[in-house]
Amino acid sequence: MMTIPGLSLFYAGLVRSKNVLSILMQCFTITCVVSVVWLVAGYSLAFDDLGNGIIGGLGKALFAGVLEESMSGDVPESAFALFQVTFAIITVALIIGGFAERIKFGAVVIFSILWIIFVYAPIAHWVWGGGWLGSLGVLDFAGGNVVHITAGVSALVGACVLGNRKGFPSGTMLPHNMTLTMIGAGLLWVGWFGFNGGSAVAANQDAAMAMLVTHICAASAAMAFVVTEYFVRKSATALAAATGMVAGLVAITPASGFVGPAGALIIGIITGPISYFGVQIVKQRLKLDDSLDVFPVHGIAGIVGTILTGIFASAELGIFSGQGMDNPIGSQIFIQLIGVAATVVYTAIATFIVFKVTGLLIGGLRVDEESEVQGLDVSTHDERGYHF
Repeated sequence: MMTIPGLSLFYAGLVRSKNVLSILMQCFTITCVVSVVWLVAGYSLAFDDLGNGIIGGLGKALFAGVLEESMSGDVPESAFALFQVTFAIITVALIIGGFAERIKFGAVVIFSILWIIFVYAPIAHWVWGGGWLGSLGVLDFAGGNVVHITAGVSALVGACVLGNRKGFPSGTMLPHNMTLTMIGAGLLWVGWFGFNGGSAVAANQDAAMAMLVTHICAASAAMAFVVTEYFVRKSATALAAATGMVAGLVAITPASGFVGPAGALIIGIITGPISYFGVQIVKQRLKLDDSLDVFPVHGIAGIVGTILTGIFASAELGIFSGQGMDNPIGSQIFIQLIGVAATVVYTAIATFIVFKVTGLLIGGLRVDEESEVQGLDVSTHDERGYHF
């Protein structure tokens, strides 16, 4: 529900009407492609313990050994593998928002295959699969590093590699259908309960608290984002509410299994304004066409949430305490910063290489100018989203 229809509709409303089907098709296709890659090698590279601290082995390629009776902790391994593929799917789907409305469809397919193998799987192994960041003590309950920092950084790299859309930043490129976006935002909000609560891998107190803090952080971040916009622009838009809500969901993702309700409130209040100004800096100051604000909303909010996890997971903060952690706050923040730095640097370099290889394999990443002006719906898919 988070990717199809949640993120699909969220993104579809944000693009121009001539590209609405292309973004829906890309999200749908990513779901199919990543699922197959996950079966063939992705799951094994991320979670096979026959590997090392950097990458898993191939002992679970094609789900070898994943039988009806196989268990991963207290749950069937088949359920665990299925749950984890949804993380991989939405991470790639998030990335395409950074260069929407100008990438070739074939490039999306090739990029998805290579990125899951060479970027997502190694970092998932580092954090969740017995790799070096998990051993170091990095706290990432549901994907601050693995999902959102990787998606945000990759989207920004893609925006730089492909270049700005024709007409950016001088032209008007407003969302064509905020109704779709608000519906998608609502579906994302509900789906995130499974995203974060399910990461407890049990129906227990940890899952319940993860869902509670997820809701609180989303609500407080949405309010903070809208209030910030009101003071800056004297308006309170639906786009701001939806964007702030997503930023809050992102920020609480790494923290959701470790912090308490009051801590989640503060994380949301901090994240909202930071993400708002991040959007302004990327587009207005840096003039980078991150089409759907993936880096400010996912990359920056993911970094903020990961760092703040090192504070609010502490049991020494009174009403703002979390479930406790092994290290003092200062030490844990340092560990969180190592996790952020390693994820950012590796993702940026590896994603750049993946884009360049994809471009060589597909004869260029970007559609021609005529196709971009016409819109990808017609030029790529020979369809229209609307027939008026």
